[in-house]
Amino acid sequence: MTDIDFQAPASLQDALALLGQGGQTRPLAGGTDLMVQMRSGRLQPQRILDLKRIPGLIGIQAGPAGFVIGAATPCAQIGEHAGLAAAWPGVVEAARLIGSTQVQGRASLGGNLCNASPAADSVPALIAAGAVLRVAGPTGERELAAENLQLGPGRHALAPGEVLVAIALPARAPRSGDAYLRLIPRTEMDIAVAGAGVWLALDADRRVSQARVALGAVAPTALRVDAAAQALIGTRLEDEALARLAAAASAACRPIDDKRGTAAYRIRVAGVLARRAAVIAYERACA
Repeated sequence: MTDIDFQAPASLQDALALLGQGGQTRPLAGGTDLMVQMRSGRLQPQRILDLKRIPGLIGIQAGPAGFVIGAATPCAQIGEHAGLAAAWPGVVEAARLIGSTQVQGRASLGGNLCNASPAADSVPALIAAGAVLRVAGPTGERELAAENLQLGPGRHALAPGEVLVAIALPARAPRSGDAYLRLIPRTEMDIAVAGAGVWLALDADRRVSQARVALGAVAPTALRVDAAAQALIGTRLEDEALARLAAAASAACRPIDDKRGTAAYRIRVAGVLARRAAVIAYERACA
């Protein structure tokens, strides 16, 4: 068995210095994907960098501007945060779907994002929520929209030596709501056949004034589907508007056939899930 250098830096600066040394270094936020990939032989890192001791990478900060979630914050902690669940229930719904209860004690949104799976549950929900990712690296810090992180299956936009440190969610706008839904072959602990995240904001007449729609597991990356969002603007989610939403969502899909479902099935399901998630988001915005 190959020896692995395990490091648990106590500061972000130390972590970035270790990443800058080069070699096959893999950050570890929760490890629920990394350990599986190592056991299968897909990854063989020379160094593992445990991020959980770094201040700020675990925890949820709430303020007037919204919420900042440390990239290594366990999904279990996210699911138990009452303020976050009230403001962004769709994001919390997605976090609660990542693995089992036991897995959620370790798994993090940051890891789910950076694993860059097309079927990752957190990604459509975060795109719909307008999440901004905070990244640190050798040249300083930068921000990245959630929809711009994934480049393809297993590939992300972080440069060598960079690490995701936090996910920022804006404060909940008045008369707004979000939702996330997915379809899986089994009742739990499975990978999505398709997933849909929707965020809506309403005007004083309860007509949709702003919207974001995102899909997962139907293309090489999660998709932000602006045409689907536009189908809802100015409506109260009448049947015609929901039909246009579903059609636009299905039209954006570029899925594959696999053991969980055919491409044709995924295309159909994506439209259905987007429609149902929009109804839930609308009800939450009206509450």
